[in-house]
Amino acid sequence: MRGPLVVKRAFSEPLLLLAAFGSILLATTTLVALTMYASSIADAGVRRTMETASYRQTAATISAPVTAETFPKFDQAVRAELGRAYTEPPAVTTSFRSDSYTMPGQEGRELPELLRFGSYDGLDRQARLVAGAWPKPGDEPVEAAISLSAASATGFEVGQEFTTRGRLDPRPVKVRVVGVFQLNDPFGERWAGEQLLSRGVERGDFTTYGPLMVARETFVARFATSVNATWTAVPDLRALTPEQLRPLAGAIARIGERLKAGGCPSCVAAGHLPEMLTQLDTASLVARSTMLIPVLQLLLLAAYALMLTARLLADHRRMEVALLRSRGAGTMRLAALAGGEALLVALPCAIVAPFLGPPLLALVNLLPWIRSSGVRLAPEADVGTYLVSFGVALAAAVLLVLPALAGARRTYVEEQSARGRGGGRGLIERAGADLALLVVAGLAIWQLQRYGAPVTATAAGGLGIDPLIISGPALALLTGGMLGLRLVPRISKLAERLTSSRPTLAPALGAWQVSRRPLKYAGPALLLTMAIAIGIVSLATASTWRSSQLDQARHQAGADLRLSGPPDGPELGALGRGTAFTALPGITAASPAFRGQTEVSGESALLLALDAAKLGELFHLRPDLSAQPVGELARALAGDQAGRLDLPGRPATLTLRAEASAEMSLRLVVSDALGVWRDVSLGVLKPGENRVEVDLRPLAGRSGTITYPLSLRGLVAGAPEGTANLEVTGLSADGQDVAVPALTMSVTRSTAAPFVRGPEPGPMPVVLTADLAASLKLGVGQVGRASIDRRVLPVKVVGVVDTMPTTAAGQKAVLADWGTMQAYELAAAQPPRPATEWWLAAGNASTAAAALKDHPEWDVTALDQQQLAATLRDDPLASGLQGALMLGFLAALVFAVLGFLVNAAVAARERMAEFAILRALGVSSRQVFGMLAMEQAFVIGLSLAAGTGLAVVVGVLVVPHIVLTGQAAAVTPDVVLDIPWAVTGAMLALVAGVLFAIVAGLARNLRRQGLGLREEQ
Repeated sequence: MRGPLVVKRAFSEPLLLLAAFGSILLATTTLVALTMYASSIADAGVRRTMETASYRQTAATISAPVTAETFPKFDQAVRAELGRAYTEPPAVTTSFRSDSYTMPGQEGRELPELLRFGSYDGLDRQARLVAGAWPKPGDEPVEAAISLSAASATGFEVGQEFTTRGRLDPRPVKVRVVGVFQLNDPFGERWAGEQLLSRGVERGDFTTYGPLMVARETFVARFATSVNATWTAVPDLRALTPEQLRPLAGAIARIGERLKAGGCPSCVAAGHLPEMLTQLDTASLVARSTMLIPVLQLLLLAAYALMLTARLLADHRRMEVALLRSRGAGTMRLAALAGGEALLVALPCAIVAPFLGPPLLALVNLLPWIRSSGVRLAPEADVGTYLVSFGVALAAAVLLVLPALAGARRTYVEEQSARGRGGGRGLIERAGADLALLVVAGLAIWQLQRYGAPVTATAAGGLGIDPLIISGPALALLTGGMLGLRLVPRISKLAERLTSSRPTLAPALGAWQVSRRPLKYAGPALLLTMAIAIGIVSLATASTWRSSQLDQARHQAGADLRLSGPPDGPELGALGRGTAFTALPGITAASPAFRGQTEVSGESALLLALDAAKLGELFHLRPDLSAQPVGELARALAGDQAGRLDLPGRPATLTLRAEASAEMSLRLVVSDALGVWRDVSLGVLKPGENRVEVDLRPLAGRSGTITYPLSLRGLVAGAPEGTANLEVTGLSADGQDVAVPALTMSVTRSTAAPFVRGPEPGPMPVVLTADLAASLKLGVGQVGRASIDRRVLPVKVVGVVDTMPTTAAGQKAVLADWGTMQAYELAAAQPPRPATEWWLAAGNASTAAAALKDHPEWDVTALDQQQLAATLRDDPLASGLQGALMLGFLAALVFAVLGFLVNAAVAARERMAEFAILRALGVSSRQVFGMLAMEQAFVIGLSLAAGTGLAVVVGVLVVPHIVLTGQAAAVTPDVVLDIPWAVTGAMLALVAGVLFAIVAGLARNLRRQGLGLREEQ
């Protein structure tokens, strides 16, 4: 009898049970889809990160001093240990660097120039031959290949033979240069620790050239005299899963310890892979935990919507329950009836939801940012999916039963006496629970702001999801909504006073009804408020995330298009690269740039130099990161410029005549119309009159052209011993004499003189990051002294920025004008800074980047801001939250509409007798419907306004702290909240339109029943 009674009882209230079924089905389906989504996103994010990881991130190195006798043993031990540590054996290369050798012909000098030899496995795969062949193993002469930059600096050519002696090993080495090569990416991460190999020359107390690369067998046999050997392992990690990350990180981190314990005490292991894997594991956990935020918001909203429906059902049946109790039905019997009814609704939802989840994910796959990321969400339900579905459904059944059990102990008399009694304050408000929740929510949000992610350390030393932090946003929304309920009685009474003084009846009746029984309207208002707040927070989070990706791309790129590569090459020389780059399609502005790590007064900082005149067009600095706009910084940065001697026409050759009092080396500093500076070796001058011919065409490269006019900046001379005098006696370009101001100079070790003297340079204007300015104790407008590259310079701070474009988080940086910095280099007799990068402005940088792909011989790496922004948006771990937000956003709106519909329909049905009495008293049907519209408009308007205000508060407190990078790191530059007000307004208008349409539908239904009801009354 119980089974059929449960069914009959359930179908006696089809509207409420249908609403409960819809709420439970929506909650279970959405949560099942979110569970499957989070799992798929984590796997896809790990796979994508491993596929796109850089060499620096994945390479692990082991170094040790070796000799010809110890190397074979160490080599075998290292390779065996690397094979054990990785899941798949990595590719291992070995490299060596020798001690110093003296440049041929300089054995008797006190400070001779030096050479180094080296070996690198697989160099032929990382470089291409410009001339000659790769060296082969052999004894005498030793075959060697030299980089193009080193060959240019030393003058070595293919086929040349010479003999050199080591400073520690006196045995002579006969060398034959058999090849000249160019690294494919000389400034890439692979060569970060190989500065000599990438640059060809290092200048310090000694000038060192090389390295002369020889075969590994030759190096071990001839040069391995306690020199350093480096083993580099580059693994293939594209098949890694999230579960393998931490075990692999631990195994790699212990390689050094195991090698020392196994007989290689001097082996030192280094690399960023353990940290990267650990960080990726953390990022995967953070991505999954962050997606719990919309899940918990949705759970809270679903629970409240279900409890609201359950309360309506219990209120509707309380007299029935009281009658059953008076006829002998016990609490257990009533609980069994309520439980059976709840299970009758919940169990079908639990069974159906796992089958509805995959189609819902298929819709998520259609989202543009999910499709562009390449993530394809697996539409398969597993055991975990069913556990989630049944868990949510059973929890919903319990919520559906609770209000029925709460009223099961009341007698019929108690229910009769309780009917019609309202209250201005609910139980939660009377107990002050909303204030207590406010404290808990505030603590959770404070922790989120402090830790930056909903993940904290566990007692076991690992990482785990902090339930308090995760629940913070949801608790904030609930608490804000509950606090808003305190306004319902006050606003309703105010509305009653305002409308009672007006002649129209309907608004007065509606406001009086709300003020008389505010708790009747508080439930739907809280549901709508929370749903609207969740929707706006979801929109704000998605919009903020997209804006942040663009900010990150602009910050990392610095300009529309940033090109990096060797400043000089055989195809495009130093003065040919800018000409080629500025001719790319769509380029509107360009500047050569120097960008590199340096030391500023003991602080490691990035030195960035750009043409200040182009800063406004090129430099992407978000306005809030600096107190001064970029245009003002540009005007202040342009300092004193060096004088120059412009050459007429388009000369291809120069002839310099000079008289020297002693032997000295001489270099000529020239610049082109694009501002690129280049020093040209004029060789060694002999005492007396010298005539030096300079061919300018190689400065452009084989396929490059020079942008004229050319300018002579100055001469840099060096006398090996003592002091010498130099006088320029004549200059001609393409055979035509050029008037040269009198130029004489007294030369010591290294001396520079400009062709045209400009004003005495004052302090060099610089822009500093805030942390560097604080370290130097300098503010805007202040002048001080700073050591840059170990040279003390007077500097004037013309601007301070929170963070400098192209820098990492927390990286100190200094920005200077390109021409001003070169003038200071010339004054210090230093070679001009090379143009390590080119910054370009373009209407469509992608077109220029695509054109660059047609010229691989240019040796250029392009960083396209638009492409970078797309890559950031496509990161599954970073973008995964967006799909979860959209699912939660849509589900919240459906919950809001469904809850409002049920509450409005039930309220209207319960008051049909009241409406009939009003009609009998002479109130028109139009006035009755106006009263109903006034009541519901109060709920709708209050909910939309309160939900919007609550969303703004929660957005300011929460959203900037849950927008992270794909590696779960803080975003640089800082996240700025972006609420898309146009979309938000459209969403609010749409929701309001749907809700008022529901009210209109109810009014139309009442109109159809109004006459019959009046006759019945």
